[in-house]
Amino acid sequence: MKSTRGEKLFYLINYVILTVLALSCLLPLIHVFALSLSGARAIASGEVGMWPVDITLDTYHEVFKGTKIVQSFGNSVLITGVGVALSMLTTVLAAYPLSKNSFYARRFFTLAMVFTMLFNGGIIPTFLVIKGLGLIDSYGALWLPALVSTYNMLIMRTYFEGIPAELEEAARIDGCGEWRLLAQIVLPLSMPVLATLTLFYGVSYWNYFMSVLLYINSTDKYNMTVLVQQMVQNQQLLNELRSPEDTVQLVAEGVKAAAIVLMMIPMLVVYPFVQKFFVKGVMLGAVKG
Repeated sequence: MKSTRGEKLFYLINYVILTVLALSCLLPLIHVFALSLSGARAIASGEVGMWPVDITLDTYHEVFKGTKIVQSFGNSVLITGVGVALSMLTTVLAAYPLSKNSFYARRFFTLAMVFTMLFNGGIIPTFLVIKGLGLIDSYGALWLPALVSTYNMLIMRTYFEGIPAELEEAARIDGCGEWRLLAQIVLPLSMPVLATLTLFYGVSYWNYFMSVLLYINSTDKYNMTVLVQQMVQNQQLLNELRSPEDTVQLVAEGVKAAAIVLMMIPMLVVYPFVQKFFVKGVMLGAVKG
């Protein structure tokens, strides 16, 4: 069917707006990457634009020499890895029974969880609960409040509801129990939504910021997000990354840019592998609600 003139104009405007929005996200990223690879003189003189000038890896070398950035990277990996595993496990265990019509008080429990999306205890009551449980200055304070995201649980529950009931009935006839049914039938058929929610949880845990500031007191337990934020705001922290005998000339902007790039790399590496599942999982979870 041939598009009308009005439709062509509509598509053109959409493409222009989306292109502008995409460039507004992409160009700052390219600029930061160029700064991280540029020499100190070029950065100080403001010559760096979208392409590195006097290409060097000195800034990355200096960032890695400091133990705090490496330690915070390990902390971020630990927080993200354990957090994603716990959240995916609890989300599956919450979504699976709620996807069954035979589950007792299914509507009540679903509405109770949706209620938490609209109202929550607030920062101070949550802090007092975490403190009462003795989780201050431990990563348990980060993992426990985020075990189940109601939004993610609803997406998974909707996806589970779309799995043909005939498959489950056939498995039960063959003597399959609920745990085996979940592990060997339901989950293998739910890879798109599992990959999508893993990415959702992964990005959320990796970018944890406010929770780390609230509950973690030891600087040795800071993740990369908090450390990079402090590097951006605190020149003294940048100076700690350098020893007095260093002869390499560095500019703070270059070190900050290198730290920001290092923080983004894991997500940029993982995303292409789950992109096809990401789009498919979100769409399936959205249209079947």
